[in-house]
Amino acid sequence: MLKKRIRQDWLSNIRGDLLAGLVVALALIPEAIAFSIIAGVDPKVGLYASFCIAVVIAFTGGRPGMISAATGAMALVMVMLVKEHGLQYLLAATLLTGVLQIGAGALRLGALMRFVSRSVITGFVNALAILIFLAQLPELTNVTWVVYAMVAAGLAIIYLFPYVTRSIPSPLVCIVVLTAVALMAGLDIRTVGDMGELPDSLPVFLLPDVPWNFETLAIIFPVSATLAVVGLLESMMTASIVDDLTDTPSNKNRECVGQGVANIASGFLGGMAGCAMIGQSVINVKSGGRGRLSALAAGVFLLIMVVFLGPWVKQIPMAALVAVMIMVSIGTFSWESLRNLTKHPKSSSVVMIATVIVVVATHDLAKGVFVGVLLSGIFFANKVGRVLRVDTRTEDEGRLRAYDVVGQVFFASAETFVSSFDFREVIQRVRIDVSRAHFWDITAVSALDKVVVKFRREGAEVEVLGMNEASATLVDRFAVHDKPDAVERLMGH
Repeated sequence: MLKKRIRQDWLSNIRGDLLAGLVVALALIPEAIAFSIIAGVDPKVGLYASFCIAVVIAFTGGRPGMISAATGAMALVMVMLVKEHGLQYLLAATLLTGVLQIGAGALRLGALMRFVSRSVITGFVNALAILIFLAQLPELTNVTWVVYAMVAAGLAIIYLFPYVTRSIPSPLVCIVVLTAVALMAGLDIRTVGDMGELPDSLPVFLLPDVPWNFETLAIIFPVSATLAVVGLLESMMTASIVDDLTDTPSNKNRECVGQGVANIASGFLGGMAGCAMIGQSVINVKSGGRGRLSALAAGVFLLIMVVFLGPWVKQIPMAALVAVMIMVSIGTFSWESLRNLTKHPKSSSVVMIATVIVVVATHDLAKGVFVGVLLSGIFFANKVGRVLRVDTRTEDEGRLRAYDVVGQVFFASAETFVSSFDFREVIQRVRIDVSRAHFWDITAVSALDKVVVKFRREGAEVEVLGMNEASATLVDRFAVHDKPDAVERLMGH
């Protein structure tokens, strides 16, 4: 079984994984440098992080074919810590982030992804596609026509080359061809070298130079906790997307632990915290990458290129990489979701659009997903709450009023439940049949208390029948209608 898994994850697609890893490595370089600049640290911090995380996650992650490295979402969280306390505290925060993520995996928090609806994931994907496109605009503003021509040529190669052959990833062909054209024609356009200085040495193991005390912990813990949450959220969402793209499952809890181990390794090698990257993961999958070898190759190629082939890598025109990222943006966006706006329930469309708006407005994926999940929960509670029905009839020659409760009684439906009873009716006995109902929370129990006590206040005998075991346990524990002292307090006496 183990041999079969190793063969499947590492050796089933060697050529495709190696070529895809090369494309990803080339696309990682400018992004890692850009994210380092956002965080306020030296470019080598982002590049070392991307190399380290990509390599480690290849072995420890729960989603083969997914690329993890330094990301913009994580970089935004680090800005104030770096500005106020410096790089060494960021490295310490990176280590703590890894520890927290391993703890999340041990607690099996990856299972929480089942509470994220499809509408939230679609909104997340669309927002990320928009952000990826917007991130390319600085490279397309205040530039000469040559840049536009190069980008257009790059997109033409990316989309037309597959008609010639699919044995070589078209994004790789785009990068090689445009670099050759720029060098031979001596074009004066921005290159990777203009983004920042590339490192010229291998990363070395080091302990962050900070005081190891509670004061340091108080400084880094809030940042580390935020990094851990944002990193896991983006990684879990990306894993779900790659699951869909490849039609294969992933181990979310193992991914949590894997991200933690990768971040600890990154912190010890002088890198910043990172997580899964949806853009690079889409590049990897669309370039033919499927196994763990693609992530390992991306990390190794990245290190080789920036340390040993730096003079050549610096010559790559940014226009080539912009073309690749525009392809990623177009491929990432769920165009079908636009057509589904009129077909899907309005609540699903609202959740998707709200997620997109919040993510694009704040550039914070965690806030967008939080808003989407919150709205999904509200809409779901409202929908389930309206399914409650209370049927009524008289029996025993008008001396008994029977109520049959059907549906779910909880905080969203408790008010409907109470209003379904006629407390002003003069009746001797009331029977409430809840055999087809379920009481979910203390709000539901409180509603049942209110109904029983109100009927008794009017002089009727009340009998509650058919309660299932789970509801009965909750009612026995929290209900007060059979406790005289509590009833008096409830009635205001």
